Amino acid sequence: MNKKVIVLYMLSVLSYILMVGINAYANILPLNGQTTGEISDRFNVLFTPAGYVFSIWSVIYVLLAVWLIYLLFPKSVNHNVFQKTGIWFVVSSLLNAAWIVLWHYEYFNWTLVVMVGLLLSLIILYSFIQRSSGKRLLDRLPFSIYLGWVSVATIVNTGVVLEHNQWKGWGLSDVSWTLVLLFAGTMLAIVFSWKNDDLAFPLVFIWAYIGIAVKQQEYPSIQYTAIGMAVVIGALFIYTLNVRRRNKLL
Repeated sequence: MNKKVIVLYMLSVLSYILMVGINAYANILPLNGQTTGEISDRFNVLFTPAGYVFSIWSVIYVLLAVWLIYLLFPKSVNHNVFQKTGIWFVVSSLLNAAWIVLWHYEYFNWTLVVMVGLLLSLIILYSFIQRSSGKRLLDRLPFSIYLGWVSVATIVNTGVVLEHNQWKGWGLSDVSWTLVLLFAGTMLAIVFSWKNDDLAFPLVFIWAYIGIAVKQQEYPSIQYTAIGMAVVIGALFIYTLNVRRRNKLL
């Protein structure tokens, strides 16, 4: 393992510890006297899923930890995927931690700037993985789920900032905008999954949409649309699985 890779790996581990530590500290202490969820509940953003859905962060952090451990094994940490993506992992981790601090101290406009930065850093990271000929399952899986969830979170964060700034919706109701976003999110999940042959990414949207249906039961149009879109994404998932199986048998 050369020195450059060692430094990059250590920075990755330290940034991961910082990210997880700040997230835990922010909710256990809690930071600025309020948890992340308590702040979110103050905003009536109809795209926000039920609270249990946010447990996906635990899955993401565990998968990232497994990824970091996996890199310690021979022929892992030195391959070209990590050398191209490691710095972007560090950047994404620092942005993740910064978002938490800004959110808890209610700098909502800045949280969207940082969230978009986080989204872009993950897109770049994921793109490097996709273009690499040496990628393995654990190179992509954590970031498929991470990118999927940050895509959903960016939509929610945008809604929070718009409400915070008292945006009037250009004459459309909150329900109408939510329906538009549900359709847009569905198209994103389908196109991204199909283009990248990625089955993990759309599962995040199914998880989020079921959570939206659970939370927004007082808005039947949102509830039923969320369920319907989850079914559509799920149908694509099953179809893609069947295509893969047929191809393996040929």
